[in-house]
Amino acid sequence: MSAEGPKPPTEAELAEMDRDQLVKLGGQLDGVEIVEYPTPWPVEGTRAEKRAERLVAFWFALSALAGIGFVVSLIWWPWKYEAPDNESGHFWYSLYTPMLGLTLGLAILGLGIGVILYTKKFVPAEVAVQQRTDADGAGSTEVDRATILAHLADAGSRSTIARRSLIKRSAIAGAGALGLAAAALPVASFIKNPWKDSESRDSLWHTGWKPNFPGEKVYLRTISGSIEEDVKEVRRVKAEDLDAGAMVTVFPYRDSEAHDEEKLNAALTRVDNPVMLIRLRPTDAAKVVKRAGQEDFNFGDYYAYTKICSHVGCPTSLYEQRTNRILCPCHQSQFDALHYAKPIFGPATRPLAQLPITVDEEGYLIARGDFIEAIGPAFWERKS
Repeated sequence: MSAEGPKPPTEAELAEMDRDQLVKLGGQLDGVEIVEYPTPWPVEGTRAEKRAERLVAFWFALSALAGIGFVVSLIWWPWKYEAPDNESGHFWYSLYTPMLGLTLGLAILGLGIGVILYTKKFVPAEVAVQQRTDADGAGSTEVDRATILAHLADAGSRSTIARRSLIKRSAIAGAGALGLAAAALPVASFIKNPWKDSESRDSLWHTGWKPNFPGEKVYLRTISGSIEEDVKEVRRVKAEDLDAGAMVTVFPYRDSEAHDEEKLNAALTRVDNPVMLIRLRPTDAAKVVKRAGQEDFNFGDYYAYTKICSHVGCPTSLYEQRTNRILCPCHQSQFDALHYAKPIFGPATRPLAQLPITVDEEGYLIARGDFIEAIGPAFWERKS
């Protein structure tokens, strides 16, 4: 409140003042000189005013529809992976993420544009000059609080929001739909439960190496680099195929997949299937430290580790023969192949998961089962 100005009214006088009187008093007490305070629409009900109202309502309504669209897309849009050979299913699946971004973006954009347009077209553009003071640290008086409330109410009244039901309803719908979209994010995680079938090969606990039935042989196979050729010709790995110190990437193969291009292609493109098969040199194999409970996971000099880094899931695709280190090129994590692939450098904190392997009666390397732990980076349900 300014040091100079009219005498503040008593509480009784203050209680009897209407809003216009309070607005005027507040300006006088605060030393405010209103230079300009035009009414945006001096004549009510003109075509221009109605067009402006409909424009603001349009953006609020668009925000509401987009917010509802986000909730529908998040919960009911096809979100499970579909292979490219299923053209219709893959097409709709591929639109899942774009639809989430489009609808949520429109909901926020529409609400923001609506607020900006309403401010520009209906809120009076007041021009005022004020001398400011902090009242020597005493804070606001009762008069100041009453007059500021009157000023806020007057601004709302002059913006004509009270008689613009179309804008009010559309704004409430837009803000409500956006709030619903925000609330739907945590709710969706309960509706789309990835742990509904935790024993499935499609859960985070298992990979494509999991047998379809007890006793099923899952061979280790190599690839040539061409999926078309690898689908036609399967190269299963025998124990004598690798030289000492060599490394090769292998994938799972089942006899039931023979001549089935769809299943063969799926096994080669599934992200958690690649495994690094390493044949250690005899002198290095003698130095190996095995992980507790996994002492028999290797076959002789052969060790098989997932190629999915335990940091953030990048491919650990480099093997340094001289030092027996497995390298992840993304964030430079390094794993010691002689020490159950435990991390020795970089941000990774867990060893690479080891695939238990052996040979069958024909000498082919096969998996003895799936990994006994989830591969790749951490997730909420994982304890370590």
